[in-house]
Amino acid sequence: MKKILLITSLLIPMLAINLSNAQTAQMQPKKNPYSLVYQGAIAENIKGKVNIDPVTYKIKDIAIVANVYIPANFDASQKYPTIVIAHPNGGVKEQVAGLYAQRLAENGFITITADAAYQGGSGGTPRNVDKPSNRIEDIHAMADFISQYPGVDTSRLGLLGICGGGGYALKAAQSDKRFKVIATLSMFNSGLVRRNGFMNSQFSTIQERLQEASDARAQEAAGGEILYLGDAQPTDAQIAALPFDLYREGFEYYGKTHAHPNSTFKYTKSSLLELMTFDASTNMDLINQPLLMIAGSKADSYYMTDEAFHKATNAKNKELFLIDGATHIQTYWEPEYVDQAVNKLFSYFQTNL
Repeated sequence: MKKILLITSLLIPMLAINLSNAQTAQMQPKKNPYSLVYQGAIAENIKGKVNIDPVTYKIKDIAIVANVYIPANFDASQKYPTIVIAHPNGGVKEQVAGLYAQRLAENGFITITADAAYQGGSGGTPRNVDKPSNRIEDIHAMADFISQYPGVDTSRLGLLGICGGGGYALKAAQSDKRFKVIATLSMFNSGLVRRNGFMNSQFSTIQERLQEASDARAQEAAGGEILYLGDAQPTDAQIAALPFDLYREGFEYYGKTHAHPNSTFKYTKSSLLELMTFDASTNMDLINQPLLMIAGSKADSYYMTDEAFHKATNAKNKELFLIDGATHIQTYWEPEYVDQAVNKLFSYFQTNL
């Protein structure tokens, strides 16, 4: 048990997946021309069907890579409701964010999902900086870009955040009223977990970890080695012994079944200075848009959705939708649960946009 807790304490800051490209390639499905790794992914653009448009733009001097999904029989002279989608922590646009972007495009929406700055295929150095302010700016910048895209109806702009992207979506929506409807899927409050640990399992080491993060920043500032967290490589037996479904199933999803070479949970230790003072559930009363929060009924991360939802006292037509029997990670890929989530998202966006 002591060994399990030690492993958990190393992994809880982030799922610790740092597979080599060779290992990852072996785990991936047959290569997709757009490097998409989810079931039913677009393999080619066909006239009259949903198409994908890989795009690039900049946040200041940082190059951002994104995918825009265009509905079937797209007509640029028409106006379409549009959804910005923020990916999970450590994830990339080719995984679950891409799946939901494609499925919503199949339902008539223009959608966009981008790799976070400093992460995935986007630019920014040092690599794998993971700061809430950057992730929130990523969301604002997606709205900036897609608002200029042909066919986008800026009066019907929605926002969907998945896992950590859900927490950042809540924050972005508090101030950015371009987003007319807000939705989250399996919301993960990154700051709360980085500070207290998953289910408060690291509460006793907060000050120690803040000191380590402070020391890491001082070392960076002095030109020293950049220190990272989330780069452990546990065995299958160690993963199986982890006490939380989120982490056990997360290793399977990100490390095996839906692995992508740009996806990693390695992040700079100095990022904790900002992460540990962040909380997605503060100022929830600033959200006055319609709010839908979706979570699996068996998700051990559900407590984060529940807290934020009840704090959203000014949200219009707010709704909490539980997918019966689903865990956190199962909402990313399990067809039965994805179908339920997509159907609910479509109905909610259609009604409120």
